[in-house]
Amino acid sequence: MNILAIIFPLVAVVGGAIALAFINKNNAKTSAPVPEKSKHTKPNKNKTLPEITAQEFVNVKDITDKYLYTRDGLVFTYVRIYPISPDLLSRREKRTLTRQLTAEISAEPFKFGFMALSRPVDISPLIKEYSELLSESNDPIQKEILKNEMQAMSNYALSGEVVERQFYIKIWEKYSEGSENDLQKRAFSILGYFTAVSINGEILKEDDIVRLSNLITNPAYVHIESTNIRAAMPIIESLIAAGREE
Repeated sequence: MNILAIIFPLVAVVGGAIALAFINKNNAKTSAPVPEKSKHTKPNKNKTLPEITAQEFVNVKDITDKYLYTRDGLVFTYVRIYPISPDLLSRREKRTLTRQLTAEISAEPFKFGFMALSRPVDISPLIKEYSELLSESNDPIQKEILKNEMQAMSNYALSGEVVERQFYIKIWEKYSEGSENDLQKRAFSILGYFTAVSINGEILKEDDIVRLSNLITNPAYVHIESTNIRAAMPIIESLIAAGREE
């Protein structure tokens, strides 16, 4: 009995000490000041970006004469290269043309950009010709055939299934006094590289630059085209093999 009388008070004292320590710890947590947010706190992902206009997005400041001015202080001019049909050339003529054009372009000391874009085929001359035939014809069967043909051509053009590739070269430099004259000289030089090998082209004017800008930035001008390159691989391999034989 004497041992129990000693143990019970000791257990009560130890239990009380533990309970008191636990209570003090909880009070310290609740009374502790809330730390300030760090300066390196990650921004809210749901924060919206400031709205900008379409003109600010495309970075075009002005288009005048043969030049396009951007908001970041650059001036551009563009040269359109008319395509040729390589199927009309022999293998030897293709190799000769490639070497000559490579030698010509290698003389250009400044940077330039090459763009290959797709757009619907321009069928307006054909539609105009059909319209003239339709107005002059007195044969109802011929009129019906012409109407159906015009409708079919229009559907092809609007669907974007029939596209043509257009090729452009862009040159640019930092805007300063007289930079337009320098760009014009460079544009004539680049155009001369292609005309030297019987490939024609032209320097774009204001209306043409606007159409080119629409072709790049306007979704109404965008069309899906096939990107299958397997059909071209045998031709490339045959040209490489022919070059090795020489």
